[in-house]
Amino acid sequence: MPRNIKEAYAKGTRSMDGKPGKNYWQNHGKYTMDITVDAKTKMVSGTETIVYENNSNDSLRNLAIRFVNNLHKPSSPRGAEVSEDFLSDGLTLTSLKVSGETYNENARNWGTVGRVKLKKALAPHSKTIINIDWNYPLSKESGREGQIDESTFFVAYSYPRISVYDDYNGWDRLPHTDRQEFYNDFNDYTYSVKAPKNFVVYATGDFLNPDEVLQPEYAARLKKSYVTDEILHIANEQEMKNGVTKQNEWNIWKFEAKNITDVCFGLSDHYLWDASSVLVDKKTNRRASVQAAYDIKGTDFVNSVKNNQYALDWFSNNWPGIPYPYSKMTAFQGFADMEYPMMCNDSQMNDPKFAQLVQDHEVAHTYFPFYMGINETRYAFMDEGWATTFEYLIGIAEHGKEAAGKFYKEFRVEYYINDKSTEEDQPIISMSTQVSGPGYGNNSYGKASLSYLALKDMLGDDLFKKALHHYMDTWNGKHPIPWDYFNSMNAGSGKNLNWFFNNWFFTNNYIDVSVKDVSKNVVSIENKGGFAIPFDVNIVYADNSTEIIHKTPAVWEKNQKTALIAVNSKKQIKKVTLDGGIFLDATPDNNTWNSK
Repeated sequence: MPRNIKEAYAKGTRSMDGKPGKNYWQNHGKYTMDITVDAKTKMVSGTETIVYENNSNDSLRNLAIRFVNNLHKPSSPRGAEVSEDFLSDGLTLTSLKVSGETYNENARNWGTVGRVKLKKALAPHSKTIINIDWNYPLSKESGREGQIDESTFFVAYSYPRISVYDDYNGWDRLPHTDRQEFYNDFNDYTYSVKAPKNFVVYATGDFLNPDEVLQPEYAARLKKSYVTDEILHIANEQEMKNGVTKQNEWNIWKFEAKNITDVCFGLSDHYLWDASSVLVDKKTNRRASVQAAYDIKGTDFVNSVKNNQYALDWFSNNWPGIPYPYSKMTAFQGFADMEYPMMCNDSQMNDPKFAQLVQDHEVAHTYFPFYMGINETRYAFMDEGWATTFEYLIGIAEHGKEAAGKFYKEFRVEYYINDKSTEEDQPIISMSTQVSGPGYGNNSYGKASLSYLALKDMLGDDLFKKALHHYMDTWNGKHPIPWDYFNSMNAGSGKNLNWFFNNWFFTNNYIDVSVKDVSKNVVSIENKGGFAIPFDVNIVYADNSTEIIHKTPAVWEKNQKTALIAVNSKKQIKKVTLDGGIFLDATPDNNTWNSK
């Protein structure tokens, strides 16, 4: 445990029982924003007011203001080369006031995080009002945001925000790169999007004024979609050409979302618009809107609403088994394959099964990092690992265990286990800013997911779900760090799992078991790689009868190098094969023993 994390536990902001400590706090912002998108100039401009609440015991002498889209500035750090079309001038501030005082900050000098030295410190447990007027260009090349075509835009990370000030690092000043993801406070947002006529806006939050911006027929269809399982075509290709919005030169679309980590929106004047809804909470009969916006050529998206109806229902009632917490989910066709609160921006894959899996993965992120305020920048395994796990589990329900396992092995495990490079075996706990390329990807996705699935196998579904729900209920709407996860799972399961967490998160282990010996119907297994994995012992007896003995990771608790498996049958053993299933072995050749 690093010294700053130890200090957080010592001062009581976090607790070893897995709960927020008695002195836990987090800061909060109330954002009111009016945003305009000029479809001709491709400029986004905004006026925002932030009521920022300092709930810490510290006097804040400066503010860290984050603007992710400064990633497009030529001077910003990135993990790879980019094209000219990716680059832009970044953020321009036309006005900045804090508590009524004007600040003449030159945002052209800012990276993805700017620093404003306050004329008067913000006292503990007090509020201030920040007013910002700003603009920036949408990059021609769309990644996680930007121009998708000449009249379709995905507008994400579009407003300057107060960066996180937390109990273990203070201001989050880590620069944003094109690899790391995000760390945001839970804020309240009321915002409007001013868009040209015939542009439909799809956004995070409740849509407050459909009757003001849509022609009556389309507003009525949208409202009907909120209460039915039927998939409705809110607007088809010809209707979009004719115009579905009020025929004002500009329309102002209004949205609201509370206790959420971010908001974003997409807009287009020609995307098809489908919608329906799904029951996500059987106790309260609460429904969530499910929508899709896509190009006429976006064949993957024809089934997007149907697939998301299934996904929201399945995630709500199976894994993680917590009702989908928001009022809607919109799939928007772009290029990012990326999650946002209440939205996902996904590519056309030309492969319906793979498209469904990608959408499932992005929707699963609703729980991690949005329901749980994960610091993805430092600890990506705390959300990507879970989304990968839920992607696999829902894949079993959708396509069967064999197909889901085949895909998981090919897409999430094979490249990792067959790559012997040093970075592949860095401990999962390594900060995500400190590993790169496949090392980052495998720590965040595959290896982390395998740890969660190994724990599920060891505890059994019921106890695992009980522990997971304890963790999620305890840290929903807050900022857990890895040690909070470890401690919460210990508390929720009623077991001391520290040996398991040390094995999976703090070592250079990998997956490699072998049959060392078979003697007197005892199978001796060596754990060369070190990870505490589950596996099957497949036995063929001399009479050609077979038996499968399943061992959970608990077999490694007392001795992480060797396991002795007693076979109850008195019959002579002819052959033994170890099978880890999705836990692919680095050297499968030594997984089989044959009698002489």
